[in-house]
Amino acid sequence: MKALIYVQHLLGTGHAVRAAAIARALGARGVDALFVSGNALPPTLSLDGVSILELPHARAADTSFQTILGGDGAPIDAAWKAMRADRLLTAFRDHSPDILLTETYPFGRKKFAFELNPLLDAAHAEGRPLIATSIRDILVRKDDPAKEQRMAEVARDRYDLILIHADGDIVRLKDSFPFADEVEPLVRYTGYVHEPRSAVAPAGDGIDEVIVSCGGGAVGGDLLQAALGARALSQKAGDATWRLLVGHSHGAETLERLAAGAPEGIVVERARPDFPELLKRARLSVSQAGYNTTIDILVAGVPAVFVPFKAGGETEQTQRAELLAARGLAEVVAEEDLTPQSLAAAVDAALARPPARLEVDLGGAATSADILIAEAEKR
Repeated sequence: MKALIYVQHLLGTGHAVRAAAIARALGARGVDALFVSGNALPPTLSLDGVSILELPHARAADTSFQTILGGDGAPIDAAWKAMRADRLLTAFRDHSPDILLTETYPFGRKKFAFELNPLLDAAHAEGRPLIATSIRDILVRKDDPAKEQRMAEVARDRYDLILIHADGDIVRLKDSFPFADEVEPLVRYTGYVHEPRSAVAPAGDGIDEVIVSCGGGAVGGDLLQAALGARALSQKAGDATWRLLVGHSHGAETLERLAAGAPEGIVVERARPDFPELLKRARLSVSQAGYNTTIDILVAGVPAVFVPFKAGGETEQTQRAELLAARGLAEVVAEEDLTPQSLAAAVDAALARPPARLEVDLGGAATSADILIAEAEKR
């Protein structure tokens, strides 16, 4: 059996991390998986046993997501779109998959319809693989309900499955998508996609520390900057080492600037593959509320402060953070309210909370692979 997994991340890397976990799970079950990425893959990502095709890179110019840049830093144009669409179609035809999985689309990535609609046309016309979409626990809401209605129509008309990488006892599609009833027959809840990483932190690192992270994308700089001043203002963590982890998408200049401005008691370094292990040793986590980071925090059971990303109309991280705060698992600071003072206050409030744990289904990668294989075998 063969599978083609398509993913296009634009700022953060969470989409690629989830899709890669599913690709590895398919590969472990004997499926010949081709992982097609539309952007550079993070250096910490493992794709052992999976074939990789990197299309010419595309990324968002900024947090508005309105302008898409190619690998040369220039806005993509009609010729670039035609070239990349042709490469994607060639990969599909050469691989001839039994399973086609598009990460996010049609529930996002509309700007890449220029290549995804021809891909779906080919899939329906040539061999007709199982066609599935893979989405996280919470969708970004649209200002125009007609856009969400169109998403439901495309899913209903062109897809066989909607894999939702969430625990259905915690969050449902209807919580962030008003037309969930229209696609309900296609929906399968897989559990959260989380694979334990084997990297072991050096002795001493992370113990009783405050771990400040901003994910693998190019956002979160304001959070890191606020953390530099928050340590001295905290009553409950001012005695701890604060370790600031700078994502690989932030340039060397950002890393150097933060390190130069770090007072005593604050360590600034690149994001590390042993991040989950650091969390398990930590006194507290401070982070955005991205899907993968949030799961790492839940697994570690560490007190948390979330500063959810919300630029460009993003609602997903805020909804996820508020859901966990309502269960007594975190404090939340809105981006627009972020200052060293507000961050220090949230840190102290999080450490004053009684311990709380949330049991969640974390087998999403394996379950996704099992569902895809089982449904493909029925065809």
